[in-house]
Amino acid sequence: MERLVRGMGWAVRGVVALGMFAGVAGSAQELPRLVQEQGRATLMVDGKPYLVLGAQVDNSSGWPERLKQIWPAAERMRLNTLEVPVYWEQMEPERGRFDFKVVDDVLAQAREHKVRLVLLWFGTWKNGKMHYVPQWVKQDVVGYPRMRTKEGKAIDVLSPNAAANLDADRTAFSALMKHLREVDAQHTVVMMQVENESGSLGSVRDFGPAGQQEFKGPVPAEVVQAAGKSAGSWTQVFGEDADETFAAWSVARYINAVTAAGKKELALPMYVNNWLKSPRAYPVTTIPGEDYPSGGPTINMMAVWKAVAPAIDVLAPDIYVPNSERYRGVMKDFHTAANPLLIPESLGFEPFPGASGYARYLFYAVGDGAIGFANFGLDRVHLDEPLNAEMMAQIEGFRLLGSFDRELAVLSFAGKVQTAVEENGIAQRELAFGTWRAVVSYPPAYDPPASPVSTSSDTTQLRVGRAMVAQLGSDEFLVAGIDCRVQFAGSIHSGKQVQLLQVEEGRYEGTRWIPTRLWNGDETDYGLNFGGKGSLLRVKVGSY
Repeated sequence: MERLVRGMGWAVRGVVALGMFAGVAGSAQELPRLVQEQGRATLMVDGKPYLVLGAQVDNSSGWPERLKQIWPAAERMRLNTLEVPVYWEQMEPERGRFDFKVVDDVLAQAREHKVRLVLLWFGTWKNGKMHYVPQWVKQDVVGYPRMRTKEGKAIDVLSPNAAANLDADRTAFSALMKHLREVDAQHTVVMMQVENESGSLGSVRDFGPAGQQEFKGPVPAEVVQAAGKSAGSWTQVFGEDADETFAAWSVARYINAVTAAGKKELALPMYVNNWLKSPRAYPVTTIPGEDYPSGGPTINMMAVWKAVAPAIDVLAPDIYVPNSERYRGVMKDFHTAANPLLIPESLGFEPFPGASGYARYLFYAVGDGAIGFANFGLDRVHLDEPLNAEMMAQIEGFRLLGSFDRELAVLSFAGKVQTAVEENGIAQRELAFGTWRAVVSYPPAYDPPASPVSTSSDTTQLRVGRAMVAQLGSDEFLVAGIDCRVQFAGSIHSGKQVQLLQVEEGRYEGTRWIPTRLWNGDETDYGLNFGGKGSLLRVKVGSY
């Protein structure tokens, strides 16, 4: 088969690759699912690998009229997915009476714009609080108990140890998933986020009657085993971490029950996101319940969550850290054999103290094999206003990768994709592909200077040069670059000279490659030079 594909030419190779996946996976009406093979993962949508290349709208933008203002920005960036909240307070205004009109309108708009959805269930938790629960829950503090602090003060968080709270959330989420099963046969919705940055702000755990009663009992066996400890009470097993670990067990158990009930109605892939344990003062010690929601799926509680919540497919980090080294560290922490990398929220569409060069993060994620990436705050992209360099760099990065997102997903799942990202003090990076190397360098380190880069880019001074290189065959590559130069080299010890046999600029229409021109002369004499708007090339290399 490999020999056959090589012989069929560039224009059809992507179609064949996708067809092979489709033949195995089934029809276009197949339910989206998460697939993991040989240490890599992908989301399968319509029977083919799918990379969530998206953005999240603002917290109060999951409304039909508000969304109408956002679609132009999504189209400009060629986003294939939008992350949109669903609000418990709107969906169940009275207990047992459900109103799905807003959800249906959101689905209709997404279909009109040919964009998939990840729906975010704003239920019991939103950023460590309970602000999106219905009024009938908020007003009945006896029937739906709040968490209590060590001093006995009720706080603005539902207790995860109260059965009534779980039953109410589980019932509502199940109703939502049942409705999606009935109205979304084409699977406009490809994933579900269950709750939002769960856990508690205001107390490390629930010290109310229900919480205290469970805390006095022994640590469940699955938690003891996951922690590699001996049996005992929470305090005996976990010492000073007992309160936070108990909170993690309580919240994970609760959300797992909500997730499992939803999957009985419609078994979409489901994940939980988290407010990082230490997003600001890293590596200074932070206090659970004060600096971040206690009990959420933070990295120090990952083992507990994995043991207690098997219905949840992915623990996903919301990454708002200004330091690129720390950003990559977070990705490494959460990307394990048992936990695919998904970044559902990333800084990028709004200023963040101490941060710049946001455009790099998308390419970091793609290079690390992420199944999805989304910046937060699409509402902030105002195309009718002048856009600064940071925003332009973001837009062009999404536009470039969005122009071949399905092919990129196939190549990534096959382990064929690598990325190189500019960082201060590093003039070039080298990507190894067997006997070939792709050497990526950044302005102003070019010698001789690369005029197509230095004169055409508005974002060069941000130092966010970036490239994606994917191996299509033994000597054929797909190259997407912005603000960088890519040169191919052979084995250091081969003694042979490398030459570019053919460089095609083009685009994809679906999975079909459409060449638009050949690069040569000034465009290739000193390597492949990419400006700020980027280009997509198919390159064939040889040696003599």
